[in-house]
Amino acid sequence: MNIGLIGAGAIAHFLLHELEGNKQGPLQIKSVYVRNKEKYKMLEQQFGIILYTDLDAFLASNIDIVVEAATIEVVQAFVPTILKQKPVVLISIGALADEQLLQHLYDIAIEYNQKLYLPSGAIGGLDLLQNAHALGTVTSVSLLTRKPARSLIEEKIDTAITVFEGTARDAIHKFPKNMNVSIVLALASIGFDATTVKLVADPHIDQNIHLVDIKGNFGEVMLTIKNNPLSQNPKTSYLAAMSILGTLKRMNQKLIIGG
Repeated sequence: MNIGLIGAGAIAHFLLHELEGNKQGPLQIKSVYVRNKEKYKMLEQQFGIILYTDLDAFLASNIDIVVEAATIEVVQAFVPTILKQKPVVLISIGALADEQLLQHLYDIAIEYNQKLYLPSGAIGGLDLLQNAHALGTVTSVSLLTRKPARSLIEEKIDTAITVFEGTARDAIHKFPKNMNVSIVLALASIGFDATTVKLVADPHIDQNIHLVDIKGNFGEVMLTIKNNPLSQNPKTSYLAAMSILGTLKRMNQKLIIGG
């Protein structure tokens, strides 16, 4: 499967490095769409890819699927057009807090017979959550996220502080680069306004820590996930980057586990 990347930031670099020795393997990155070709020119020689600044030319290149690894604004501007031609793996899931955009992309996927993939990101247990919600019997989903203070706020603090408490919808609007977990949880179950979120900036930790509490008529599930930040960008979790690679690899598998 030939992959086209949108963006050349930390996640894009992670994928390029991980698949660098995969020239004859099932996953190969062929094309990368960027705004500034000169800035990333070295990527062509380093990874054997082709850079594009024209979206139409990028989509017409030798790619089977597009991985969006850019920003919410890029999703809003380009993904509706891309999804009409190629399946998309969406990284900036925060864009889907806009329910009109979410519905628009869903309608496009149906009309053009395409798929929109949302990697699990920095958490696990989504298959369990979706299974529990299959009959609409999940009653509450809450998320407590603790992150290194430097990744959330600029000022130095000595004790942990709560920087946000409210709904998943409001969380992603206020912290669009930090709260994709809340959006994934909401989409997998009871929605943006019913999923509750608390975000804590902690100067004494180096990991991102997510505590998920799911309740319903099945009982209760409590998950604790501790993951390290991506070395290239402390605002991105290492597990989130890995989930993208895992999503891509599972597409070609014949034995599907979970779900």
